[in-house]
Amino acid sequence: MNSNKAAFPVILTIDRNRRNLELLSQFLKNEGYETRQVSELSSFDSVIDHADINVVLALVDISGFDSDIWKHCEQLRSRGIPLLVLSPKHSSAIQQESFAHGARGVLVKPLVARELMTLVKEMIGSQA
Repeated sequence: MNSNKAAFPVILTIDRNRRNLELLSQFLKNEGYETRQVSELSSFDSVIDHADINVVLALVDISGFDSDIWKHCEQLRSRGIPLLVLSPKHSSAIQQESFAHGARGVLVKPLVARELMTLVKEMIGSQA
């Protein structure tokens, strides 16, 4: 990949609900992670294409997005960026769709902090 990438790993958080996005990003910041937030898919490309941002993981809350969200998940997969899907409900259809588009896991909201952090650490550790 690009050798100009920043040294600090960044977690990309994608959520239509700005308040949830802020809460998730603040939680991750408190755990020592740097984040970039996307609430509109129109700004997605500018974040992952930015030369100084080293996205090592994406947390994608699918709530409120149309089926275009899956195209963005495919982009993450094609760039080798692991992703977790955050879902408003447990559904085998959502789980199948998530895995089909590159997700390595699906977490159902409300999120359990310990479970989220375990997965984040495992997934970022596998990138090292």
